[in-house]
Amino acid sequence: MATKQTLDIQNIKTLGQLKKSAYKSRSVKDELRENLITQLKKGDDGFEGIVGFEDTVIPDLQTAILSRHNILLLGLRGQAKTRIARLLVNLLDEYMPYIEGSELYDDPLAPISWYGHNEIITKGDNTPIAWVHRSERYTEKLATPDVTVADLIGDVDPIKAATLKLTYNDERVIHFGLIPRAHRGIFVINELPDLQARIQVSLFNILQEKDIQIRGFKLRLPLDLQFVFTANPEDYTNRGSIVTPLKDRIESQILTHYPRTIHISRKITQQEATLTTDQQSNIEVDGLLKDLVEQIAFEARSSEYIDKKSGVSARLTIAAYENLVSNAERRMLINKESKTFVRISDFLGVIPAITGKIELVYEGELEGPGKVAFLLIGKAIKTMFIQFFPDPEKAKKTKGANPYAEIINWFSEGNNLQLIDELPALEYKKVLNSITGLKALVKKFHPKLTENQELLLMEFVLHGLSEFSQLNKGFLDNGFAFSDMFSSLFNLQPDDEDDLDDERY
Repeated sequence: MATKQTLDIQNIKTLGQLKKSAYKSRSVKDELRENLITQLKKGDDGFEGIVGFEDTVIPDLQTAILSRHNILLLGLRGQAKTRIARLLVNLLDEYMPYIEGSELYDDPLAPISWYGHNEIITKGDNTPIAWVHRSERYTEKLATPDVTVADLIGDVDPIKAATLKLTYNDERVIHFGLIPRAHRGIFVINELPDLQARIQVSLFNILQEKDIQIRGFKLRLPLDLQFVFTANPEDYTNRGSIVTPLKDRIESQILTHYPRTIHISRKITQQEATLTTDQQSNIEVDGLLKDLVEQIAFEARSSEYIDKKSGVSARLTIAAYENLVSNAERRMLINKESKTFVRISDFLGVIPAITGKIELVYEGELEGPGKVAFLLIGKAIKTMFIQFFPDPEKAKKTKGANPYAEIINWFSEGNNLQLIDELPALEYKKVLNSITGLKALVKKFHPKLTENQELLLMEFVLHGLSEFSQLNKGFLDNGFAFSDMFSSLFNLQPDDEDDLDDERY
Protein backbone atom coordinates (compact mmCIF):
# COMPACT_ATOMS: atom_id res chain seq x y z
CA MET A 1 0.00 0.00 0.00
CA ALA A 2 1.38 3.39 -1.01
CA THR A 3 1.38 4.98 2.40
CA LYS A 4 3.82 7.02 4.43
CA GLN A 5 4.73 3.86 6.32
CA THR A 6 5.71 1.79 3.24
CA LEU A 7 7.31 4.54 1.13
CA ASP A 8 10.13 6.84 2.12
CA ILE A 9 8.61 9.95 0.58
CA GLN A 10 11.46 12.13 1.77
CA ASN A 11 13.91 10.32 -0.49
CA ILE A 12 11.69 9.68 -3.52
CA LYS A 13 11.98 12.84 -5.58
CA THR A 14 12.32 11.57 -9.16
CA LEU A 15 10.48 9.17 -11.43
CA GLY A 16 13.46 6.82 -11.44
CA GLN A 17 13.48 6.60 -7.65
CA LEU A 18 9.71 5.98 -7.65
CA LYS A 19 10.08 3.10 -10.12
CA LYS A 20 12.62 1.44 -7.82
CA SER A 21 10.30 1.76 -4.82
CA ALA A 22 7.34 -0.40 -3.81
CA TYR A 23 4.86 2.06 -5.32
CA LYS A 24 2.22 0.70 -7.67
CA SER A 25 -0.43 2.74 -9.47
CA ARG A 26 -4.01 2.11 -8.41
CA SER A 27 -7.30 3.74 -9.32
CA VAL A 28 -8.81 5.85 -6.55
CA LYS A 29 -11.72 3.40 -6.28
CA ASP A 30 -9.29 0.50 -5.80
CA GLU A 31 -7.39 2.57 -3.26
CA LEU A 32 -10.56 3.23 -1.26
CA ARG A 33 -11.60 -0.41 -1.54
CA GLU A 34 -8.27 -1.87 -0.39
CA ASN A 35 -7.90 0.56 2.49
CA LEU A 36 -11.48 -0.19 3.58
CA ILE A 37 -10.74 -3.91 3.51
CA THR A 38 -7.73 -3.32 5.78
CA GLN A 39 -9.86 -1.17 8.06
CA LEU A 40 -12.66 -3.74 8.32
CA LYS A 41 -10.20 -6.52 9.10
CA LYS A 42 -8.77 -4.43 11.94
CA GLY A 43 -12.26 -3.58 13.21
CA ASP A 44 -11.52 0.15 13.02
CA ASP A 45 -14.33 2.72 13.02
CA GLY A 46 -13.75 4.59 9.78
CA PHE A 47 -16.56 7.10 10.23
CA GLU A 48 -15.80 8.75 13.53
CA GLY A 49 -18.46 11.19 14.67
CA ILE A 50 -21.27 9.63 12.63
CA VAL A 51 -23.83 8.46 15.19
CA GLY A 52 -26.94 6.37 14.56
CA PHE A 53 -25.96 5.01 11.14
CA GLU A 54 -23.95 2.03 12.36
CA ASP A 55 -26.55 -0.53 11.26
CA THR A 56 -28.07 1.30 8.30
CA VAL A 57 -26.16 3.89 6.27
CA ILE A 58 -22.56 2.90 7.04
CA PRO A 59 -22.94 -0.77 5.92
CA ASP A 60 -24.53 0.40 2.65
CA LEU A 61 -21.72 2.90 2.15
CA GLN A 62 -19.05 0.28 2.79
CA THR A 63 -20.74 -2.08 0.33
CA ALA A 64 -20.75 0.65 -2.34
CA ILE A 65 -17.03 1.32 -1.79
CA LEU A 66 -16.21 -2.38 -2.01
CA SER A 67 -18.18 -2.44 -5.28
CA ARG A 68 -16.19 0.61 -6.50
CA HIS A 69 -19.37 2.55 -7.13
CA ASN A 70 -20.09 6.24 -7.49
CA ILE A 71 -22.46 7.18 -4.68
CA LEU A 72 -25.59 9.27 -4.18
CA LEU A 73 -26.46 10.10 -0.56
CA LEU A 74 -30.18 10.87 -0.48
CA GLY A 75 -31.82 12.36 2.60
CA LEU A 76 -33.46 15.35 4.23
CA ARG A 77 -31.46 18.29 5.53
CA GLY A 78 -29.32 17.82 8.59
CA GLN A 79 -28.72 14.08 8.10
CA ALA A 80 -24.90 14.26 7.96
CA LYS A 81 -24.64 13.63 4.21
CA THR A 82 -21.81 16.11 3.65
CA ARG A 83 -19.97 14.98 6.77
CA ILE A 84 -20.05 11.38 5.55
CA ALA A 85 -18.65 12.44 2.17
CA ARG A 86 -15.82 14.37 3.84
CA LEU A 87 -14.87 11.41 6.02
CA LEU A 88 -14.26 9.26 2.93
CA VAL A 89 -10.92 11.05 2.53
CA ASN A 90 -9.65 9.00 5.50
CA LEU A 91 -9.79 5.91 3.29
CA LEU A 92 -7.25 7.37 0.87
CA ASP A 93 -3.52 6.70 1.19
CA GLU A 94 -1.88 9.27 3.43
CA TYR A 95 0.41 10.52 0.66
CA MET A 96 0.26 10.16 -3.13
CA PRO A 97 3.03 10.89 -5.68
CA TYR A 98 2.43 13.09 -8.73
CA ILE A 99 4.46 14.81 -11.41
CA GLU A 100 5.64 18.04 -9.85
CA GLY A 101 3.94 21.08 -11.39
CA SER A 102 1.02 19.13 -12.85
CA GLU A 103 -2.32 20.85 -12.31
CA LEU A 104 -4.10 17.50 -12.70
CA TYR A 105 -1.96 15.60 -10.16
CA ASP A 106 -0.67 13.36 -12.98
CA ASP A 107 0.28 9.83 -11.95
CA PRO A 108 4.03 9.57 -12.71
CA LEU A 109 3.46 6.05 -14.04
CA ALA A 110 0.33 6.92 -16.05
CA PRO A 111 0.11 10.64 -16.94
CA ILE A 112 -2.98 11.95 -18.74
CA SER A 113 -2.23 15.63 -19.44
CA TRP A 114 -0.04 17.23 -22.09
CA TYR A 115 2.18 18.60 -19.31
CA GLY A 116 2.64 15.17 -17.72
CA HIS A 117 3.49 13.44 -20.98
CA ASN A 118 5.88 16.22 -21.98
CA GLU A 119 7.72 16.15 -18.64
CA ILE A 120 8.41 12.42 -18.94
CA ILE A 121 9.39 12.66 -22.63
CA THR A 122 11.87 15.47 -21.97
CA LYS A 123 13.21 14.46 -18.54
CA GLY A 124 12.71 10.70 -18.35
CA ASP A 125 13.64 9.15 -15.02
CA ASN A 126 14.76 12.58 -13.78
CA THR A 127 11.17 13.85 -13.89
CA PRO A 128 10.59 15.60 -10.53
CA ILE A 129 8.10 13.91 -8.21
CA ALA A 130 6.08 15.65 -5.50
CA TRP A 131 3.77 14.22 -2.82
CA VAL A 132 0.26 15.34 -1.93
CA HIS A 133 -1.51 14.62 1.37
CA ARG A 134 -4.90 12.94 1.20
CA SER A 135 -6.61 16.02 2.63
CA GLU A 136 -5.72 17.81 -0.64
CA ARG A 137 -7.40 15.13 -2.74
CA TYR A 138 -10.93 16.10 -1.75
CA THR A 139 -12.92 18.59 -3.84
CA GLU A 140 -16.43 19.76 -2.94
CA LYS A 141 -18.83 21.90 -4.93
CA LEU A 142 -22.24 23.15 -3.85
CA ALA A 143 -24.63 22.91 -6.79
CA THR A 144 -26.28 26.25 -7.46
CA PRO A 145 -28.20 27.49 -10.50
CA ASP A 146 -25.28 29.70 -11.54
CA VAL A 147 -22.76 26.83 -11.84
CA THR A 148 -21.51 26.54 -15.42
CA VAL A 149 -19.92 23.83 -17.53
CA ALA A 150 -16.74 25.90 -17.48
CA ASP A 151 -16.72 25.76 -13.66
CA LEU A 152 -16.95 21.97 -13.62
CA ILE A 153 -15.26 20.88 -16.84
CA GLY A 154 -13.21 23.80 -18.14
CA ASP A 155 -12.97 26.33 -20.97
CA VAL A 156 -10.57 27.81 -23.49
CA ASP A 157 -8.36 30.46 -21.91
CA PRO A 158 -7.64 33.22 -24.49
CA ILE A 159 -5.10 34.90 -22.20
CA LYS A 160 -3.11 31.66 -21.96
CA ALA A 161 -3.28 31.28 -25.74
CA ALA A 162 -1.99 34.81 -26.29
CA THR A 163 0.73 34.56 -23.63
CA LEU A 164 2.07 31.23 -24.91
CA LYS A 165 1.39 32.18 -28.56
CA LEU A 166 -0.66 29.07 -29.14
CA THR A 167 -3.51 28.40 -31.57
CA TYR A 168 -6.90 27.35 -30.30
CA ASN A 169 -6.21 23.87 -31.66
CA ASP A 170 -3.56 23.34 -29.01
CA GLU A 171 -4.65 21.45 -25.89
CA ARG A 172 -2.51 23.74 -23.74
CA VAL A 173 -4.97 26.66 -24.15
CA ILE A 174 -7.54 24.80 -22.01
CA HIS A 175 -8.18 25.95 -18.47
CA PHE A 176 -9.41 22.86 -16.67
CA GLY A 177 -12.40 23.04 -14.31
CA LEU A 178 -12.92 21.51 -10.88
CA ILE A 179 -13.57 17.95 -12.03
CA PRO A 180 -10.36 17.42 -14.06
CA ARG A 181 -8.38 19.12 -11.27
CA ALA A 182 -9.84 16.54 -8.84
CA HIS A 183 -8.18 13.73 -10.84
CA ARG A 184 -7.07 10.86 -8.56
CA GLY A 185 -9.28 12.10 -5.73
CA ILE A 186 -12.82 12.39 -4.38
CA PHE A 187 -15.20 14.85 -6.02
CA VAL A 188 -18.42 15.78 -4.20
CA ILE A 189 -21.38 17.70 -5.59
CA ASN A 190 -23.77 18.77 -2.84
CA GLU A 191 -27.49 19.27 -3.57
CA LEU A 192 -27.23 17.75 -7.05
CA PRO A 193 -30.87 18.52 -8.08
CA ASP A 194 -30.10 22.25 -7.84
CA LEU A 195 -27.70 21.85 -10.75
CA GLN A 196 -29.33 22.86 -14.04
CA ALA A 197 -30.31 19.92 -16.24
CA ARG A 198 -27.94 20.94 -19.05
CA ILE A 199 -25.08 21.02 -16.55
CA GLN A 200 -26.01 17.59 -15.26
CA VAL A 201 -25.85 16.32 -18.85
CA SER A 202 -22.21 17.40 -19.03
CA LEU A 203 -21.44 14.79 -16.36
CA PHE A 204 -22.69 11.85 -18.49
CA ASN A 205 -19.52 11.15 -20.42
CA ILE A 206 -17.25 11.75 -17.46
CA LEU A 207 -19.05 9.07 -15.47
CA GLN A 208 -19.34 6.62 -18.37
CA GLU A 209 -16.86 7.28 -21.18
CA LYS A 210 -14.17 9.44 -19.52
CA ASP A 211 -14.57 12.02 -22.30
CA ILE A 212 -14.75 15.75 -21.67
CA GLN A 213 -15.79 18.28 -24.31
CA ILE A 214 -14.59 21.88 -24.13
CA ARG A 215 -15.57 24.24 -26.97
CA GLY A 216 -14.87 21.85 -29.80
CA PHE A 217 -12.09 19.89 -28.10
CA LYS A 218 -12.84 16.24 -27.54
CA LEU A 219 -10.28 14.98 -25.10
CA ARG A 220 -9.91 11.39 -24.11
CA LEU A 221 -8.85 12.06 -20.52
CA PRO A 222 -9.17 8.88 -18.46
CA LEU A 223 -10.03 10.80 -15.31
CA ASP A 224 -9.73 8.74 -12.16
CA LEU A 225 -12.39 9.95 -9.70
CA GLN A 226 -14.62 8.81 -6.90
CA PHE A 227 -17.86 10.75 -7.34
CA VAL A 228 -20.13 11.36 -4.35
CA PHE A 229 -23.38 13.26 -4.81
CA THR A 230 -25.79 14.45 -2.12
CA ALA A 231 -29.44 15.31 -2.65
CA ASN A 232 -32.60 16.13 -0.72
CA PRO A 233 -35.77 14.25 -1.78
CA GLU A 234 -37.63 17.55 -1.50
CA ASP A 235 -35.63 18.78 -4.47
CA TYR A 236 -37.16 16.16 -6.74
CA THR A 237 -40.55 17.87 -6.53
CA ASN A 238 -39.94 21.50 -5.58
CA ARG A 239 -36.75 23.04 -6.92
CA GLY A 240 -35.27 20.61 -9.39
CA SER A 241 -34.59 17.00 -10.21
CA ILE A 242 -31.78 14.64 -11.07
CA VAL A 243 -32.06 13.83 -14.76
CA THR A 244 -32.78 10.14 -15.28
CA PRO A 245 -29.71 9.24 -17.40
CA LEU A 246 -27.45 10.73 -14.72
CA LYS A 247 -29.18 8.80 -11.93
CA ASP A 248 -28.71 5.67 -14.02
CA ARG A 249 -24.95 6.26 -14.09
CA ILE A 250 -24.68 6.61 -10.29
CA GLU A 251 -24.39 3.01 -9.23
CA SER A 252 -25.34 3.18 -5.52
CA GLN A 253 -28.06 5.34 -3.95
CA ILE A 254 -27.92 5.34 -0.15
CA LEU A 255 -30.78 6.65 2.00
CA THR A 256 -29.95 8.58 5.16
CA HIS A 257 -32.36 9.23 8.04
CA TYR A 258 -32.86 11.16 11.27
CA PRO A 259 -31.93 9.65 14.65
CA ARG A 260 -34.46 7.01 15.60
CA THR A 261 -34.17 7.33 19.36
CA ILE A 262 -33.81 10.13 21.89
CA HIS A 263 -30.60 8.51 23.12
CA ILE A 264 -28.92 8.70 19.68
CA SER A 265 -30.24 12.20 19.03
CA ARG A 266 -28.92 13.39 22.39
CA LYS A 267 -25.52 11.85 21.69
CA ILE A 268 -25.29 13.79 18.40
CA THR A 269 -26.29 17.08 20.04
CA GLN A 270 -23.82 16.70 22.89
CA GLN A 271 -21.09 15.86 20.38
CA GLU A 272 -21.78 18.83 18.11
CA ALA A 273 -22.88 21.60 20.51
CA THR A 274 -20.20 24.21 21.14
CA LEU A 275 -20.01 25.37 24.75
CA THR A 276 -17.31 27.46 26.35
CA THR A 277 -15.22 26.17 29.23
CA ASP A 278 -17.04 28.56 31.58
CA GLN A 279 -20.43 27.29 30.45
CA GLN A 280 -19.40 23.69 30.98
CA SER A 281 -18.00 24.29 34.45
CA ASN A 282 -20.51 26.82 35.83
CA ILE A 283 -23.85 25.68 34.39
CA GLU A 284 -25.46 22.40 35.36
CA VAL A 285 -27.71 20.76 32.74
CA ASP A 286 -29.81 17.85 33.95
CA GLY A 287 -30.38 14.84 31.68
CA LEU A 288 -34.12 15.60 31.66
CA LEU A 289 -33.45 18.91 29.92
CA LYS A 290 -31.11 17.32 27.40
CA ASP A 291 -33.83 14.82 26.52
CA LEU A 292 -36.45 17.58 26.32
CA VAL A 293 -34.37 19.36 23.69
CA GLU A 294 -34.31 16.19 21.58
CA GLN A 295 -38.01 15.54 22.14
CA ILE A 296 -38.79 18.94 20.61
CA ALA A 297 -37.25 17.77 17.32
CA PHE A 298 -39.17 14.49 17.45
CA GLU A 299 -42.41 16.40 18.04
CA ALA A 300 -41.58 18.75 15.17
CA ARG A 301 -41.01 15.89 12.73
CA SER A 302 -44.53 14.59 13.38
CA SER A 303 -46.26 17.97 13.75
CA GLU A 304 -49.16 18.83 11.46
CA TYR A 305 -47.88 22.41 11.35
CA ILE A 306 -44.49 21.55 9.85
CA ASP A 307 -43.63 20.45 6.31
CA LYS A 308 -42.47 16.84 6.60
CA LYS A 309 -40.86 16.95 3.14
CA SER A 310 -38.55 19.71 4.33
CA GLY A 311 -37.54 17.83 7.45
CA VAL A 312 -36.25 19.06 10.79
CA SER A 313 -32.48 19.26 10.83
CA ALA A 314 -30.29 18.01 13.66
CA ARG A 315 -29.00 21.57 13.69
CA LEU A 316 -32.23 22.55 15.47
CA THR A 317 -31.39 20.57 18.59
CA ILE A 318 -27.75 21.67 18.52
CA ALA A 319 -28.68 25.36 18.33
CA ALA A 320 -31.50 24.86 20.85
CA TYR A 321 -29.17 23.27 23.39
CA GLU A 322 -26.61 26.04 22.99
CA ASN A 323 -29.35 28.66 23.49
CA LEU A 324 -30.71 26.81 26.51
CA VAL A 325 -27.35 26.92 28.26
CA SER A 326 -26.69 30.52 27.20
CA ASN A 327 -30.07 31.65 28.54
CA ALA A 328 -29.15 30.22 31.95
CA GLU A 329 -25.73 31.85 31.70
CA ARG A 330 -27.33 35.23 30.97
CA ARG A 331 -29.45 34.96 34.12
CA MET A 332 -26.40 33.94 36.13
CA LEU A 333 -24.45 36.98 34.94
CA ILE A 334 -27.34 39.40 35.54
CA ASN A 335 -27.78 38.13 39.10
CA LYS A 336 -24.01 38.11 39.71
CA GLU A 337 -24.07 34.42 40.61
CA SER A 338 -21.02 32.19 40.20
CA LYS A 339 -22.94 29.04 39.24
CA THR A 340 -26.44 28.08 38.17
CA PHE A 341 -28.48 25.26 36.69
CA VAL A 342 -30.76 25.25 33.68
CA ARG A 343 -34.49 25.53 34.41
CA ILE A 344 -37.58 24.64 32.37
CA SER A 345 -38.28 28.36 32.03
CA ASP A 346 -34.96 28.69 30.17
CA PHE A 347 -36.72 27.13 27.18
CA LEU A 348 -37.93 30.63 26.41
CA GLY A 349 -34.43 31.19 25.06
CA VAL A 350 -34.79 28.19 22.75
CA ILE A 351 -37.61 29.77 20.68
CA PRO A 352 -35.27 31.59 18.23
CA ALA A 353 -33.41 28.33 17.55
CA ILE A 354 -36.69 26.62 16.62
CA THR A 355 -38.43 29.29 14.54
CA GLY A 356 -35.54 29.61 12.09
CA LYS A 357 -35.24 25.89 11.44
CA ILE A 358 -38.79 24.76 10.74
CA GLU A 359 -40.68 25.17 7.49
CA LEU A 360 -44.38 25.63 8.18
CA VAL A 361 -47.30 24.39 6.12
CA TYR A 362 -50.39 26.58 5.65
CA GLU A 363 -51.88 25.71 9.05
CA GLY A 364 -48.58 26.48 10.72
CA GLU A 365 -48.34 29.84 8.96
CA LEU A 366 -51.77 30.72 10.37
CA GLU A 367 -50.55 29.96 13.89
CA GLY A 368 -47.22 31.71 13.40
CA PRO A 369 -43.71 30.33 14.00
CA GLY A 370 -43.51 31.59 17.58
CA LYS A 371 -46.72 29.89 18.65
CA VAL A 372 -45.75 26.68 16.85
CA ALA A 373 -42.44 26.70 18.75
CA PHE A 374 -44.30 27.04 22.08
CA LEU A 375 -46.62 24.19 21.07
CA LEU A 376 -43.64 21.95 20.27
CA ILE A 377 -42.03 22.66 23.63
CA GLY A 378 -45.34 21.97 25.35
CA LYS A 379 -45.81 18.67 23.55
CA ALA A 380 -42.26 17.64 24.43
CA ILE A 381 -42.94 18.38 28.10
CA LYS A 382 -46.20 16.41 27.97
CA THR A 383 -44.50 13.40 26.36
CA MET A 384 -41.62 13.40 28.85
CA PHE A 385 -43.78 14.11 31.92
CA ILE A 386 -45.35 10.66 32.19
CA GLN A 387 -41.85 9.13 32.26
CA PHE A 388 -41.26 10.85 35.60
CA PHE A 389 -44.71 11.16 37.19
CA PRO A 390 -48.16 9.49 36.99
CA ASP A 391 -50.38 10.49 34.08
CA PRO A 392 -52.50 13.39 35.48
CA GLU A 393 -55.51 12.45 33.36
CA LYS A 394 -55.52 8.85 34.62
CA ALA A 395 -54.81 9.99 38.19
CA LYS A 396 -57.87 12.22 38.05
CA LYS A 397 -60.13 9.34 36.99
CA THR A 398 -58.89 6.71 39.45
CA LYS A 399 -60.76 6.00 42.67
CA GLY A 400 -57.66 6.46 44.80
CA ALA A 401 -56.18 9.73 45.99
CA ASN A 402 -55.02 12.07 43.25
CA PRO A 403 -51.30 12.77 43.88
CA TYR A 404 -51.71 16.23 42.34
CA ALA A 405 -54.81 17.24 44.33
CA GLU A 406 -52.96 19.29 46.95
CA ILE A 407 -51.10 21.29 44.29
CA ILE A 408 -54.22 21.92 42.22
CA ASN A 409 -56.16 22.93 45.33
CA TRP A 410 -53.48 25.50 46.21
CA PHE A 411 -54.11 27.24 42.91
CA SER A 412 -57.91 26.85 43.14
CA GLU A 413 -57.81 28.78 46.42
CA GLY A 414 -56.87 31.88 44.45
CA ASN A 415 -53.11 31.57 44.58
CA ASN A 416 -51.05 32.12 41.46
CA LEU A 417 -47.39 32.00 40.59
CA GLN A 418 -45.05 33.82 38.24
CA LEU A 419 -41.75 32.28 37.20
CA ILE A 420 -39.72 35.13 35.73
CA ASP A 421 -36.79 34.22 33.51
CA GLU A 422 -34.29 36.34 35.48
CA LEU A 423 -35.39 35.13 38.94
CA PRO A 424 -32.34 34.75 41.25
CA ALA A 425 -31.62 31.28 42.62
CA LEU A 426 -32.85 31.98 46.18
CA GLU A 427 -36.04 33.65 44.96
CA TYR A 428 -36.66 30.77 42.50
CA LYS A 429 -36.37 28.28 45.37
CA LYS A 430 -38.63 30.36 47.64
CA VAL A 431 -41.36 30.68 45.00
CA LEU A 432 -41.49 26.96 44.25
CA ASN A 433 -41.43 25.97 47.93
CA SER A 434 -44.44 28.23 48.56
CA ILE A 435 -46.72 25.81 46.68
CA THR A 436 -48.35 23.37 49.06
CA GLY A 437 -47.67 19.73 48.23
CA LEU A 438 -45.26 20.38 45.35
CA LYS A 439 -42.03 19.43 47.11
CA ALA A 440 -43.66 16.44 48.80
CA LEU A 441 -44.86 15.12 45.43
CA VAL A 442 -41.39 15.25 43.94
CA LYS A 443 -39.85 13.58 47.01
CA LYS A 444 -42.47 10.84 46.88
CA PHE A 445 -41.61 9.75 43.33
CA HIS A 446 -37.94 10.78 43.29
CA PRO A 447 -36.53 10.63 46.82
CA LYS A 448 -32.81 10.65 45.92
CA LEU A 449 -32.20 13.97 44.23
CA THR A 450 -29.83 16.87 44.62
CA GLU A 451 -31.41 20.18 45.59
CA ASN A 452 -31.07 21.51 42.03
CA GLN A 453 -32.72 18.41 40.57
CA GLU A 454 -35.51 18.67 43.10
CA LEU A 455 -36.24 22.29 42.19
CA LEU A 456 -36.08 21.44 38.48
CA LEU A 457 -38.66 18.67 38.87
CA MET A 458 -40.87 20.92 40.96
CA GLU A 459 -41.02 23.39 38.09
CA PHE A 460 -41.42 20.48 35.66
CA VAL A 461 -44.55 19.38 37.55
CA LEU A 462 -46.16 22.81 37.04
CA HIS A 463 -45.46 22.77 33.31
CA GLY A 464 -46.60 19.17 33.04
CA LEU A 465 -49.90 19.81 34.83
CA SER A 466 -50.58 22.76 32.54
CA GLU A 467 -49.98 20.60 29.44
CA PHE A 468 -52.51 18.10 30.82
CA SER A 469 -54.99 20.98 31.39
CA GLN A 470 -54.85 20.68 35.17
CA LEU A 471 -53.40 24.19 35.57
CA ASN A 472 -53.49 27.30 33.45
CA LYS A 473 -50.17 28.53 32.06
CA GLY A 474 -49.88 32.04 30.72
CA PHE A 475 -46.97 33.36 28.71
CA LEU A 476 -45.26 36.51 29.87
CA ASP A 477 -42.65 38.47 27.96
CA ASN A 478 -40.02 37.23 30.39
CA GLY A 479 -41.46 34.07 31.89
CA PHE A 480 -44.57 32.06 32.76
CA ALA A 481 -47.59 32.59 35.00
CA PHE A 482 -49.47 29.66 36.55
CA SER A 483 -53.00 29.85 37.95
CA ASP A 484 -56.12 27.78 38.53
CA MET A 485 -57.61 26.39 35.33
CA PHE A 486 -61.25 27.23 36.10
CA SER A 487 -60.74 30.69 37.54
CA SER A 488 -58.82 31.65 34.41
CA LEU A 489 -61.82 30.60 32.32
CA PHE A 490 -64.25 32.73 34.37
CA ASN A 491 -61.94 35.75 34.25
CA LEU A 492 -61.70 35.84 30.47
CA GLN A 493 -62.19 39.18 28.74
CA PRO A 494 -64.34 39.29 25.56
CA ASP A 495 -61.26 39.24 23.30
CA ASP A 496 -59.85 36.28 25.21
CA GLU A 497 -63.09 34.34 24.62
CA ASP A 498 -62.66 34.79 20.89
CA ASP A 499 -59.11 33.50 21.14
CA LEU A 500 -60.31 30.48 23.11
CA ASP A 501 -62.94 29.71 20.48
CA ASP A 502 -60.25 29.90 17.81
CA GLU A 503 -58.13 27.39 19.73
CA ARG A 504 -61.06 25.03 20.13
CA TYR A 505 -62.00 25.06 16.47
